[in-house]
Amino acid sequence: MSEFILESSKNAGDEVLEKWRASTFTINAARRFRYTLDLNKKKQNDQVCEKKKFKVGGLAAKAAFRFIEGRITPENFTLYREKAEKNGFDVDAATLATMVEKNDKDTLIRLGRIHGLAAKLQVTEKRGVSEDETDIQRRKEVFGPNTYPEKPPKGFFVFVWEAMQDLTLMILAVCALVSLAVGIPTEGLQEGWYDGAGIGFSIILVVLVTAASDYQQSLQFRDLDAEKKKIFIQVTRSGCRKEVSIYDLVVGDIVHLSIGNQVPADGVLIRGYELTIDESSMTGESLPRHKSVDRDPFLLSGTKVQDGSGVILVTSVGMNTEWGHLMSTLSEAGDTETPLQVKLNGLATFIGKLGLLAAILTFLVLMIRFLVNKQMREGLLHWGGNDAVAIVNYFAIAVTIIVVAVPEGLPLAVTLTLAFAMKKMIHDKALVRHLAACETMGSATTICSDKTGTLTTNKMVVTKAWIAGEVGEVSKLKSGISPRVREILIESIFMNTSGDVGEPSKDGKCPLIGTPTETAVLDLGVNLGGQFQEVRARSEIVKVNPFNSERKRMGVLVRCAQGEQRAHWKGASEIVLGMCDRTADKDGNVVPLDDDTRRELIGVIGMFADQALRTLCLGYKVVESHSASEIPESHFVCIAIVGIKDPVRPGVPEAVKLCFAAGIKVRMVTGDNIDTAKAIARECGILTDGIAVEGPDFRTWNDEQMKERIPKLQVMARSSPRDKNTLVKWLRSMDEVVAVTGDGTNDAPALKEADIGMAMGIAGTEVAKESADIIIMDDNFNTIVVVGKWGRAVYTNIQKFVQFQLTVNLVALVINFTSACFTGEAPLTAVQLLWVNLIMDTLGALALATEPPHDDLMKKAPTGRKSNFITNIMWRNIIGQVVYQLVVLTILQYYGIQLLQLPGEGEEQQLLLTTMIFNSFVFCQVFNEMNAREMEKINIFAHTFDNWVFLLIIGFTVGFQWILVTFLGKFAHTVPLTLQQWGVSVGIGAVSLIIAVVIKCIPVPSKPFFGSNYTPQPNANGYQPLPSGPDHI
Repeated sequence: MSEFILESSKNAGDEVLEKWRASTFTINAARRFRYTLDLNKKKQNDQVCEKKKFKVGGLAAKAAFRFIEGRITPENFTLYREKAEKNGFDVDAATLATMVEKNDKDTLIRLGRIHGLAAKLQVTEKRGVSEDETDIQRRKEVFGPNTYPEKPPKGFFVFVWEAMQDLTLMILAVCALVSLAVGIPTEGLQEGWYDGAGIGFSIILVVLVTAASDYQQSLQFRDLDAEKKKIFIQVTRSGCRKEVSIYDLVVGDIVHLSIGNQVPADGVLIRGYELTIDESSMTGESLPRHKSVDRDPFLLSGTKVQDGSGVILVTSVGMNTEWGHLMSTLSEAGDTETPLQVKLNGLATFIGKLGLLAAILTFLVLMIRFLVNKQMREGLLHWGGNDAVAIVNYFAIAVTIIVVAVPEGLPLAVTLTLAFAMKKMIHDKALVRHLAACETMGSATTICSDKTGTLTTNKMVVTKAWIAGEVGEVSKLKSGISPRVREILIESIFMNTSGDVGEPSKDGKCPLIGTPTETAVLDLGVNLGGQFQEVRARSEIVKVNPFNSERKRMGVLVRCAQGEQRAHWKGASEIVLGMCDRTADKDGNVVPLDDDTRRELIGVIGMFADQALRTLCLGYKVVESHSASEIPESHFVCIAIVGIKDPVRPGVPEAVKLCFAAGIKVRMVTGDNIDTAKAIARECGILTDGIAVEGPDFRTWNDEQMKERIPKLQVMARSSPRDKNTLVKWLRSMDEVVAVTGDGTNDAPALKEADIGMAMGIAGTEVAKESADIIIMDDNFNTIVVVGKWGRAVYTNIQKFVQFQLTVNLVALVINFTSACFTGEAPLTAVQLLWVNLIMDTLGALALATEPPHDDLMKKAPTGRKSNFITNIMWRNIIGQVVYQLVVLTILQYYGIQLLQLPGEGEEQQLLLTTMIFNSFVFCQVFNEMNAREMEKINIFAHTFDNWVFLLIIGFTVGFQWILVTFLGKFAHTVPLTLQQWGVSVGIGAVSLIIAVVIKCIPVPSKPFFGSNYTPQPNANGYQPLPSGPDHI
């Protein structure tokens, strides 16, 4: 069974995935593999992408490719031009599309460069596209929308057709037809059609319920896909900066790009600051390209901003871009299968082979006994219609045993559970991008969490500051700041920012746009009396160094109206302070930064950090050379150190405590100052008696120190993305199941390396989100804990279903086979077995897979990386229930008539007995389904009313069983039962509740009965697995 072990679905090779598929035994491959990765489509998509990259790799080929594909042809150039002229535009879609793909600077020059092109598109850089809906619709009509055609989703009847592809159902359909063909002539029309019609009706019921379940899952996945496509980008419209969906972009939009953004449409660069674009998705070129207005101003849709920032003018959207056409040609290949899906496919294959063997043996035994009895009665030379009907029924029973024995629904239960959980998790502010992540999260042993916005509220405000020698509350400092200091500080705040300040609203407040850190500093500038637009208009930006996680600072070089040039840096306090050798006094005079003053400023930083404030240092310098084009990095004047309050989120300390109780260690990994990080970590309950280290020190640890110290590591401050990636690799090498959060572009390697990568939905870049498995939409640590709870619920729910289904499998197989051997008859007919299959397969999965999570799940230790899925506790429960059901059904079969004192005689009495056996068997499953809700605890009714689906399915099962026995006896081979007989059947089933209580008091060993010899060991975080048995009840 080694071929069914998939360590991780991340980066699993095609050979590994093909291997387990080839080893799978299935009777309906289309259904079994519906929610696994379609390897053929994946290969086709890979080939399409490679062809596209090859074709767009050369400049000449780019333009030619559009003609080859037939989207823009010489014939319709005229049509594009006429449509543009008719709507008042001086440039058409075909010219713009070919210009960008051809990288044609000559055309751009001919159109009047960027300002001339903007004029032809009836926009300006400052105003952008009008927010008037009429103008937006006009642009969509002329240049097209920023969408691409998608393949229509499957309808319900497609799923009906796929459910009918089950080989055993096809064989049973043939059996039904044969039964009708033989039964009607021999028994007459009034009686002869019941057997065949009963099988046919059961097949229809199975197909419809299966199709309905699968269709519902497809709707859930469709909703999830819609959530994944919600990407927003900042644009300027009607002079205001705002966020819009990328699908609402139109040609002429002014788009603001920053690090981590996906370029949402083809465009021309208006201005850029160290803008570096990753074009590997389109050209296959691994090296990033530096974009500039003069040398390389064209940007392709679908590429990603690796560094820097910029503003572009959108020139082509949707199907007029290479990205749009590529997306429309790719087939939906599906998500990579999860390790648990593969493991359960192995289990289904093993059980299926046993079932096939049992079915063959059952058919052979029934046939041998039939032939022996026939020889003894009338010889083998005389055959009639009744003989043919009997043989058809034997064959139908054998085929139905295969239907029951091959648990096609076992792997699909994983998908159903995950689909249900993923849908619910959206309401809990978590978007799961990959199925496996939800499953793996239940096994997480470590969470490496960011601080800002995850553990804290991300609602930042500058509360304290050191400004030109004065330190204290900002509200008290404002009045004492000299005009010179105020002027320089406001310039430093408003010029050295990636944010924006809008026009005052009706209540007089100015809307602030940007990251929480940026808006906090901008708010300080506004409170100091600064006018953002006025300050920006007075100076010209010469050079910008955008912030990134490696540099931990951002800088700007500006030319003032008087011709003087000033440089400003803002960033991590110790880094920017290290660039300063002067400071300003309260009158604005520049004075040397001596050792005493430096120690004082370091003390201020420490004091702010101890109060859990984030600190930023602002420095400036007058640049002597009026022609300087680079931002200097030394001899700056320190003008301010600000302390930004970012409170711990409500509920985070409790959530961290819950994680510790669940055996999940929480580590903080942040770029902040070590003292700030430690203060917040203590407040959250993360830092207790462990190690807190700064990134530069962490990098100096050797392998031995890593092995010794990482298990005790609780806080890492001033860390780089590379540090986070290194930490994740070491934790995984220690058999930890690692969940890691990230928001920046450079966090992508760590997000991919971790078992579960979680990107922040608000602060996270598109690159980070694309690399993640789960997107935390509210950036809240509490949501991460909820995800962990859902992950455990998913894992536990699937275990419940497997325990339930294996019990039904084993009982149905054994009772039919032994009965065939000893009596020559199968107590459960084909119709009855199909109904049982429906109970244990689709309905059972729906009932048990939709159990919502509860806090008790977080009182258990994580399952870990190597633990067996079917635990000893599950085997104990399965064996106990199987033994009880087999004993009671066997007694009923051989002594039921006497014990129950059944009336009648002969066939009438035997039919009543088989009805009692069938009814008791079904109620055993109904009550065992209740038992399966709790594998260890005695109280199985806790949280029952939290799951209305479970109650509905139990009600439906009981109701339809009553209809089947009472009114459909001709089809199901049953007779109506008296109230007393119903009571006996229900009572036999209810005894399984008592059996379950007794079984749960039996302790089990820690060493697995079957499978690997892995015994859970204490994790590196010091947590022992919780015990099982009576002590845990």
